Amino acid sequence: MAVIKTNSEDVKLLARLMRAEAEGEGEQGMLMVGNVGVNRILGNCLDFRGIRSMDQMVFQSPGGFEATQRGYFYQRARNSDIRLAQRVINGERIWPASNALWFFRPAGECPGTWYNQQNTGRFKSHCFFTPTFENCPSVF
Repeated sequence: MAVIKTNSEDVKLLARLMRAEAEGEGEQGMLMVGNVGVNRILGNCLDFRGIRSMDQMVFQSPGGFEATQRGYFYQRARNSDIRLAQRVINGERIWPASNALWFFRPAGECPGTWYNQQNTGRFKSHCFFTPTFENCPSVF
């Protein structure tokens, strides 16, 4: 059962985002990017207050995703990408992104915090950051 309301175009949009942001990180990395996206819609907190739809989340600016803001959000969603997107929409959570609202690719090690948010871990090139329960209870 879906944890956020979507239609088939929303699923494809999330699949495209996951591919653009983490195709090189493999299936698990793409699922983690999907977790962050779903969490931003669920959260309605901090930088993501008022983000209630897939379109708002994917194209949020400022504060959104690098792929949509820097021009590498152009590939279509493949069937395999769509299946991954549906998994996170259905509630599958992958640590360290299970409750994360942010991720980025640092040049070196992951910092302990990023904009006052705790580092929950690293997967390949990406570091993930989670808000506190007090700030965003909807992502827990």
